[in-house]
Amino acid sequence: MWIRRGNIMFENKTVRETCEELQTDSEYGLSYTEAAQRLQDNGANELKSAKKKTKVESFFEQLNDPLIYVLLAAAAVSILLQEVSDAIIIIVVVLMNAFVGIIQEGKAQKALDSLKKLTSPRAVVIREGKEQEVQASSLVPGDIVCLDAGCQIPADLRLVKANNLKVEESALTGESLPIEKNVDFIAGKGMGRGYKASSVPLGDRKNMAYMSTIVTNGRGLGIVTATGMNTEIGKIAALINDSQEEITPLQKRLGELGKMLSILSLGLCAALFFIAVLQHRNMAEMLITAISLAVAAVPEGLPAVVTICLALSVTRMVKVHTIVRRLPSVETLGAVSVVCSDKTGTLTQNRMTVEGCYIDEKIVDSSELKLREHSELLQGMTLCNDAVQKDGSSIGDPTELALLNLAGQYGIRRETLEREMPRKKELPFDSERKMMSTMHKNGSTNITYTKGAPDVVLKRCSRILIRGKVTAMTDTHRRQIQEAIEKMSSQALRTLAVAMRTGGNAPVERELTFVGMVGMRDPARPEAKGAVARFRQAGVTTVMITGDHVDTAFAIARQLGIVERQEQCMTGEEIQSLPDEKFLRKLDDVRVFARVSPEHKVRIVKGFKTKGNIVAMTGDGVNDAPSLKSADVGIAMGMTGTDVARQASDIILTDDNFATIEKAIEEGRGVYENIRKTVIFLLSSNLGEIMTMFLAVLCDIASPLKSSHILWINLITDSLPALALGVDENDGDSLMEEPPRKPKESLFARGGLACTCFYGLLIAGISLTAFFTVPYELIMSKGASFSISNIALALQNSDILMRAQTYAFTVLGMSQLFHAVGMRDIHKSVFRMNHFENKWMIAAFVLGFVLQISVTEVPVLIKAFGTVHLEFHEWLRLTILAAFPILAHEFMVFLQKPEKDVCNQVKMESIRIDR
Repeated sequence: MWIRRGNIMFENKTVRETCEELQTDSEYGLSYTEAAQRLQDNGANELKSAKKKTKVESFFEQLNDPLIYVLLAAAAVSILLQEVSDAIIIIVVVLMNAFVGIIQEGKAQKALDSLKKLTSPRAVVIREGKEQEVQASSLVPGDIVCLDAGCQIPADLRLVKANNLKVEESALTGESLPIEKNVDFIAGKGMGRGYKASSVPLGDRKNMAYMSTIVTNGRGLGIVTATGMNTEIGKIAALINDSQEEITPLQKRLGELGKMLSILSLGLCAALFFIAVLQHRNMAEMLITAISLAVAAVPEGLPAVVTICLALSVTRMVKVHTIVRRLPSVETLGAVSVVCSDKTGTLTQNRMTVEGCYIDEKIVDSSELKLREHSELLQGMTLCNDAVQKDGSSIGDPTELALLNLAGQYGIRRETLEREMPRKKELPFDSERKMMSTMHKNGSTNITYTKGAPDVVLKRCSRILIRGKVTAMTDTHRRQIQEAIEKMSSQALRTLAVAMRTGGNAPVERELTFVGMVGMRDPARPEAKGAVARFRQAGVTTVMITGDHVDTAFAIARQLGIVERQEQCMTGEEIQSLPDEKFLRKLDDVRVFARVSPEHKVRIVKGFKTKGNIVAMTGDGVNDAPSLKSADVGIAMGMTGTDVARQASDIILTDDNFATIEKAIEEGRGVYENIRKTVIFLLSSNLGEIMTMFLAVLCDIASPLKSSHILWINLITDSLPALALGVDENDGDSLMEEPPRKPKESLFARGGLACTCFYGLLIAGISLTAFFTVPYELIMSKGASFSISNIALALQNSDILMRAQTYAFTVLGMSQLFHAVGMRDIHKSVFRMNHFENKWMIAAFVLGFVLQISVTEVPVLIKAFGTVHLEFHEWLRLTILAAFPILAHEFMVFLQKPEKDVCNQVKMESIRIDR
């Protein structure tokens, strides 16, 4: 019986040591009895699922929010005031938010389900010396698994045999090319002084193969070393399962707002109750007034506005190739200060491409080849090639596909060429020779083409082809070729040499003629460089994280403008060796992380978050899933991304375009700005209502508003005008010229609190002015002095009180509509705004006015709300008074203008200096 004991690193062990540790035989395999016993002891080769929440648990979890508590309290108060319609609206809003949250739940479970789909359902094993096909879930440590090209590896394996075996591991490691496997490799031996056997990255473990990766070439045999959750992909599943769902900055701010409003509501009720006791007022009447003010303090429409605002933003983002899986993540994008991007397939095209060639004693661009003069190089690349391109599909090693693509640009097709020069014999590629050769019939003679590592091929060459003529190779030629190899390698190009030999009846790899050399790499996306530059202008740092080698990563990053110096790069091994404090200090300068594992990616993301950043992480592979989930915003690739990455993400790019993230961030900044100005509008309006009531009560005079008035005003201002602000158009260019907001920034930062208080007091002031106008005119007509006591006495007349309340009610409602128009942009005059950009605001303003007029003109509503009919001259006077928020807006814009002119002048001067 064998049970897994601790974390055994089989990459450090020989085949014999592995067999001894696992108590198995590489030829005979396990017995059926032993395999069954191990399956019982170690469990099935499956990924475990996280404990699912019940629907009830998910529902109540959505209600666990301070703002929701306040809304539920407001609903209860509305029922007490017999305002059933308001209570229903509030409850519908709460339920809608809860159900939307439930739909978004369970991403971790979906990610694990996707991981299960990636695992191979069946495998070929050797048991009791016989090959047989079994369910992959029945594999146990010690089983001998047979591997063939095209098969998915069913468990973690220590390889026993590898015949030209290559494995595509990009989904797990981020390595852009298939890894050639080597049975004799032992981790830590011959890898240089920097490597430790205990910290060899997955991509460098050439004697191992891992669950879910794909065999692209050759055959092999491996011993199962780990199954299920003990595999490398199982560790990723555990990371996804264990990571906690992060709340967004907006959710934090709204939570804080909910707490503040809760305290304010309780404080108002207590203060008014205390005043009522001191003034010997009617306790029941004051209780109703206090409750009405508490309701007024809560912007009932805010959660609905936020949800609708985010939902409409999601619709807009679909047009720029972005799918949003989690609504709050749209707003979070606006606060992103660090974008951690995977290299392969995100910043690059995930397609090996020949960029340069060494031919005729010089390095030229691949587009500068000439078909007639360089036919031998193009033919050699095409014929000495095992990749297949047929019916629009490509199968084979990415390096060989790159060679076929280059030849195809010059009209050369492998199928056509092989009909003219059929392959007779071949010497397959192997890791010891680092070459492959194919012999082809060429008329009456044979020709052999060889391709492989340039330094190896060069040693086998005695002649060189220069401008169509074969000459003896001299030391000068060798030195020139070696210099070309070094130059191409310094640019992180993967080099391959092509040589040829004429005659013979078998391929021979000596006395070759050097034809030329190609340099290739996975090229950067052309639009990515511009996106990185625009991110820098917007105060967003771009960081590359990849499983590729550091030299390759540095070359691409420098090309894109992410780094300038080699010192800005860090490897996974360095990450592993650094303590947290030193690692966090390094994050200030490091912009490229190479040869990293999934655990390293998570540490990088969490490190940037610890330093106070809002982090977006992009990725497409299984290995990216934990870091996508750990980031504030996980962004997966829709075209090339794995299902696991997509399920673990918040946002999916349908065009796999890094530059699309810029549009998403711009949208996120716009969404936050709209939500922020909506919050300020709602709270300043509600503050106006509260101060109107509170000051009147404090002066011991009749209430300026009835509870029905407060609820009516909330109905016309907390709905359409707030929604219109939430969907307003913003100036994208100016938004992206500003640095990202700080994670702990309050909704009331950058003058928001002053704006809220100013407009709240202004609205209260003009509402009280309207209220006092009626008793003032009466007092003046009788020649009495204007005083608080006389006002209180005049308001004891029910007709005077009703008209005064109608005045205050009308001005309070209309002033908030004017205030909404100005809040579209507090830095721009309303005469310079394009009001037709926001048809919702026009509709809200007109409808609000119509509804407010109807309360004083429709008999049924006059009776219901206790108002009076108003004459035209009264409407004109009250409308002018209600327009004071617009006048104040224009005055403040005028005061800001000189400062803006200075800023613009400084900006223009800086542009001139740059030029």
